[in-house]
Amino acid sequence: MNWESWMLWGFVSTLLMTTMEFGGQALSFTRVDFPYMLGTIFTPDRERAKVYGFFVHLFNGWAFSLLYVLAFESWHQVSWWRGALIGVVHAAFVLLVVMSIMPGIHPRMASEQNGPTANRQLEPPGILGLNYGIRTPVSMLLSHVVFGIVLGSFYQLGIHGHP
Repeated sequence: MNWESWMLWGFVSTLLMTTMEFGGQALSFTRVDFPYMLGTIFTPDRERAKVYGFFVHLFNGWAFSLLYVLAFESWHQVSWWRGALIGVVHAAFVLLVVMSIMPGIHPRMASEQNGPTANRQLEPPGILGLNYGIRTPVSMLLSHVVFGIVLGSFYQLGIHGHP
């Protein structure tokens, strides 16, 4: 494994994905703000939640990039389209699994079955994050595919990864 290449391109791809997600929200493409959602797990303060969530999202993206790199190394090949395919799987996991379990693990999020309370005021994302807008799945899919394309395009296999 090429640790330097993973650290650099995992970081760059995470920044690009996060920027695309913020851009999608700023352009009213979606209402989902995943860093904010993550940050409110740790604090009820809205402004601090955005900062905490940004760093949690950055760390998570970097950690997920390690899974991409491990897949590339196990295949002894890396390419933009392999990264894009992993990005599709990654987005499907986030949209189908993470969004579904979020109300169960988030202390400030209402659920589909139990509406908002004084302590649980965040709207649950719903299946595919559709409660945050009809274009949310498209936005999430695009940002994760670009994440994979960047990793697949620029990550360099380690010396043992070459056939």
